[in-house]
Amino acid sequence: MPSRPLSGFQPRRLHHWIAFGLGSGLAPWAPGTFGTLAAVPLYWLLSPLAPVVYLGVVALLFGLGVWACGRTARELGGHDPGAIVWDEVVGYLVAMTFAPVGWPWVLAGLLLFRLFDIWKPWPIRWLDRRVRGGLGIMLDDLAAGVLAGLVLWVAASALGGGWSWS
Repeated sequence: MPSRPLSGFQPRRLHHWIAFGLGSGLAPWAPGTFGTLAAVPLYWLLSPLAPVVYLGVVALLFGLGVWACGRTARELGGHDPGAIVWDEVVGYLVAMTFAPVGWPWVLAGLLLFRLFDIWKPWPIRWLDRRVRGGLGIMLDDLAAGVLAGLVLWVAASALGGGWSWS
């Protein structure tokens, strides 16, 4: 038996649980996608909240991620280890901020967020390469979430569904 758990995960450390997306980042392949999938139930839990409360919770989760991901990455000795997926959780929640409620939008948000997170068009790539530490880990996924959210908002407006946060 190895002396250190898979991917350096140390279950007695709270910041590891957060950074590893409550364990979803330990998936043997595509941990970022598993981290994003783990965000879907959290989105459904938060979606009924008033906009200011939703955004406040997402901002708190972002701040928590800066701390947890930064500390975990330092312990693992990497810039942004693949198993750290809290940034995907928060990025997906950002993407869904202005999306209409419903499964088609949840799926579209997931696909668009992952597309922008993997592709990393400007400014996401610039942020990924230049901002270090926990803030850097979180910031590029925040930007991917904003871009995905803009596409969702435009699509919803074009389809006449508009946007409403009930």
